[in-house]
Parts: sequence; C-alpha cells; structure tokens
Amino acid sequence: MATRSVLILNQNFEPLAVCRSRRAMILLYLRKAELLESYEHMMLRSVSMALPLPSVLRLNHYVRVVRREIPLNKRNIFRRDSHRCQYCGKTTSNLTADHVLPRALGGAETWENLVCACMECNSRKGDKLVHQCGLKLLRRPKKPHYFTFVMSALGEVPQLWRKYLFQN
Repeated sequence: MATRSVLILNQNFEPLAVCRSRRAMILLYLRKAELLESYEHMMLRSVSMALPLPSVLRLNHYVRVVRREIPLNKRNIFRRDSHRCQYCGKTTSNLTADHVLPRALGGAETWENLVCACMECNSRKGDKLVHQCGLKLLRRPKKPHYFTFVMSALGEVPQLWRKYLFQN
C-alpha cells in the first residue's frame, strides 16, 4: 500500500511530478504539502494514529520548473503514437518512423514531421506527399509535453487525478 502513486501539484495546481506514497507522507509530515485527495478506504496506520493514504498533494511553496526536453528518437515517436500506424491505424510489430514531408522534398527530422507507420503504408507512401498517394493522417503529429509523456508511461490515470490533469 505504501507503494501507490501520488500526483504532486505545484502551488499553482500545475502537475509537477508523480511519487510514491511513502515520499508523499514525508512531504505531509514535514508540512511541505497539503492533502487534496486520498485513496478511498485506505489508511496508513501506526501505533498511535491512522492517516489517509494520499493520492494528490499540493506543495505549499511554488517550485520553479525547468522543463526537460524529450529526446527525438524512434522509440519516443512510437511511444507518442501509441505504437499505431498513423495512416491505417494498425498496431503491428513491423513499424517504422516515416517523414510526413519526405526528406527528398526537404522534410526535417522534427516531432511535427515524423510519425509511426507500418511497412505497407510506408512503402505505399514512398517519397510522395500524403495526399498524393491516397493516405490520410489519423492525427497531426506534434511535440509531446514532458509531463503528459511521463504520465503515458503510467498507463491508466487514476480517476481522482483527472480534474487536476485537465482530462475530464
């Protein structure tokens, strides 16, 4: 139970990090954070007290955040696109990174120009533009936000967190 994930919010309610409940209890004990949400029917018990198991904490002081860059590589392109071909929607093991605007036509190595594609769609597209070969992108590629990229690694986001992550 002490290994549950806890969402940490900055003083302005901006999502900041995810930590384990043990670290969250230390933040509460040292009065560095306040409890906003707790896991229902779950308590941390000691000999003399019982405390609710935290789910969402808000820091008492604002923390200035230096945003980290997500490396642009094939693995992260696949992760951003959920290992799904962005042309046909298939999730196969034969995936590759494709340039929306081909390199032969001046396409750059950017988040906005690279998508996950299956071998069939990539071969069909070749060095042509998407509309020239009858394909259509499922969604426009864009650079992922660092925190949402980290959250995607968690898998299912707890329901208690959604109102703080703007995912209602």
